Amino acid sequence: MKAAVLTHINQPLTLSEVEFGNLTSGHVLVKILVSGICGAQLQEISGNKGNAAFVPHLLGHEACGIVEDIAPDVTTVKKGDKVVMHWRKGDGIEADFPVYILDGKAMPSGKVTTFSEYSIVSENRVTAVPLETPNDFCALLGCGLSTALGTIIHEARVMPGQSVMVVGFGGLGASLVKAAQIAKAGTIIVVDVHENKREQVAVMGVEHFVDASNTNISKYLQEIGLKGVDVIIETSGNVKSIENTLPLLAGSGTYVLVGQPVPGESVELRNANHLFGGEGKTIKATQGGKFSPATDIPTYIQMYNDGLLDIEHLITHRISLENINDGIELMRSGRANRIMIDIWK
Repeated sequence: MKAAVLTHINQPLTLSEVEFGNLTSGHVLVKILVSGICGAQLQEISGNKGNAAFVPHLLGHEACGIVEDIAPDVTTVKKGDKVVMHWRKGDGIEADFPVYILDGKAMPSGKVTTFSEYSIVSENRVTAVPLETPNDFCALLGCGLSTALGTIIHEARVMPGQSVMVVGFGGLGASLVKAAQIAKAGTIIVVDVHENKREQVAVMGVEHFVDASNTNISKYLQEIGLKGVDVIIETSGNVKSIENTLPLLAGSGTYVLVGQPVPGESVELRNANHLFGGEGKTIKATQGGKFSPATDIPTYIQMYNDGLLDIEHLITHRISLENINDGIELMRSGRANRIMIDIWK
């Protein structure tokens, strides 16, 4: 099969012919239809996910696929099922790391990977969905959209009318805006350092965009009549961004860290007394918005079917697997929201 392989840290992925080994306990073989590219893959390519000692390996963690085969002890999915492939643990067996063959050598890889034509996946990283569920929607539920919905609903608990600031407008940031709109947030502010994102934000119906590279965010908030923001969600993991936006939180507000700083970096709480304003501020880090695949995926599919959730404007680019490195460069440039890989085109 064809697969995009991380062979060297901070180098382009290599499109290679890879063989997959035998399925062992808890393994599911999936034919991948479409896969999203998440910002987490940029961190992996840089070696910032604790993965530098394990190259070469496969990448990707949000996709839609069809089950091709299962190990005898797998019970939650069957051959022919359409599945969401996700990095958060769901129902089923936590299988061992699968082994592939690259250039005649064994290559262990992650418990869910998606930048390939087929993937051996741990049973608890796939969830069956109705066959008519759109492929792109399934893939987005693997990480970006599900993380956003979980962050808004479970972590920030956004209430109607509350102000929400989304810091970083990539694939996750766009999904967070969508989730905030579903939660009937009041004023929504998007902060990014790429001016070209202004138009994309406007297309999603958001009036307030701040280019942090040349605009003082605090002054902008004052101009639109906000003394503080009820909910701030930081997606970049950039330490300076975190330090600059924490003081903008309202007195009883909630600040949620979704993006992870580079290992070893520290965040300084300047003038930390502001944390005690109002009823006291809340700062929390989230793992995928507490996304629970077994319970949340059916809920989100029902919302989609009822017309309460759509994916309009979330996907800005489509590429083939052969053009994976072009997609990664698009992500790095800040010109894309979610990029979808059509694996078989």
